[in-house]
Order: sequence, then structure tokens, then C-alpha cells
Amino acid sequence: MPKKRVIAFIQARMGASRLPGKVLMDVGGYPMLERVVQRLRCCRNIDEVIIATTTQPEDNAVVSFCENHELCYFRGSEKDVLDRYYQAALNRHADVVVRITGDCPLIDSEVTDNILAVFLSACPPVAGATNVVKRTYPRGLDTEVISFDALMTAWKLADKPYQREHVTPFIYENPQLFEIRHVMQDIDLSNWRWTVDEPLDLEFVRQIYLCMGDKGKDVCGFRDIVALIKEKSFLADINKSVRQKPVGGH
Repeated sequence: MPKKRVIAFIQARMGASRLPGKVLMDVGGYPMLERVVQRLRCCRNIDEVIIATTTQPEDNAVVSFCENHELCYFRGSEKDVLDRYYQAALNRHADVVVRITGDCPLIDSEVTDNILAVFLSACPPVAGATNVVKRTYPRGLDTEVISFDALMTAWKLADKPYQREHVTPFIYENPQLFEIRHVMQDIDLSNWRWTVDEPLDLEFVRQIYLCMGDKGKDVCGFRDIVALIKEKSFLADINKSVRQKPVGGH
């Protein structure tokens, strides 16, 4: 059986409602998006990393970043993110799609690789694997792995606005069509917030990189960051007041 082509698509745009331009803001001396790319490139099971941005003029800045850093990118719909992912996967001949968002500068390659391994080793094959539905990992280590066939089916059938805007809701809402493996860990850290939606989140990840110091030059795993937060308890207080924006339609 030929090896499946596994591509990670990092969803990134400048027009975030709560913190516009966040994906290119500085995090420890690098743009946030570059931090995400650095960490994903440590994954053993990913063949290519692509930035999935929009055709909006404001996202020319994301394209310029990609061109300056010799990163591949794809431009698609701003609102219909499901279509953006489908067209990008089609364009890059992906067999397996890994969905990552550009506002997760602490994404852990080991966690992502583990979820990919669960997906790739499933026999018989499954439609996807994820750690975002039954949450035990900190928010910000989110990894969704789906087959191209599952993505294509969702692209054809999803007809509610939130199902197009958020890519995977249709898949999770239709277990009769899609078998999904849910990846969890023994310790529930789902109330920890490591993603960047608001200024306090940005301050949190900046402080994490600042406290890591020279270790921050390497790609520290999430266990190192958990240990750091337990050692320096003030870190957890920085963004604990921030509430996650809900997915519409539920």
C-alpha cells in the first residue's frame, strides 16, 4: 500500500475579531506563525506544512511572510473555511489533512504525532482522530486529523454557516458517516488555556517563552511547559479570566 501523503494546514489570517493581526505578532523574538511552523516541523509523520490563508487584501501580509520565509501557502475563502481547506488539500494532493490554527504557538509536535499515529494505525481505517472533542489537553495543543475523503464528504454535505466556518463540526455531528478516534491523556488539563485570542493570551505565551529563556530556542514539549507553570504559578493567572469564544449553531 502506498504511503499516505500527510499535510498540515495552518489556518491563519490577519482579520481576527478580538486580536487583529495576532498571527504575525511577536512571540519571543519570532512572529507567532513562525513559532507554529517551527514546532510542527518537528513532527515525524507530516510530509509538508502549508499556510492556509484568505484572498482578502489584508492577508497579503501573511503571504509576504510566507514568501520571505520560503513557506508554501494557499489562499481561499475567508468565511467558508471548509472550502478553503478542501481546495487547499485538493491543490496539494493530500491524502490526510492535519488542521492546526495559527494562534497556537505552543503546539506540541509529540502530541500532534501521537494523534496522527492513532489515525494512521487504525484498522479498519477511520475518518479522523482528534483531541478537541473530548478535551484533556490544554487548549492550544489542538490537532484535528481527517482523511481527504471525509473532508470531501463534509465539503459536499455541510450546509449550515457554522459548519462551513469551522471546518469539522459537520464531521463530529454525524458519527453515522464518520468514525472518529478521540485521543486523551490521563490528566485533565482542559481548563488550561494556551491559545491566543485576546491580549492577555498573547501576554501569557510571551511570558512562557521569556521564562523558558535559552530553552525556548529549542522546541520544548508541553510537559516542560506544564512543569514551568507549576513552578511559576503567576503564569497561570495571566489569562485565566479569558473565556473561549463558542462555535455558533449549537
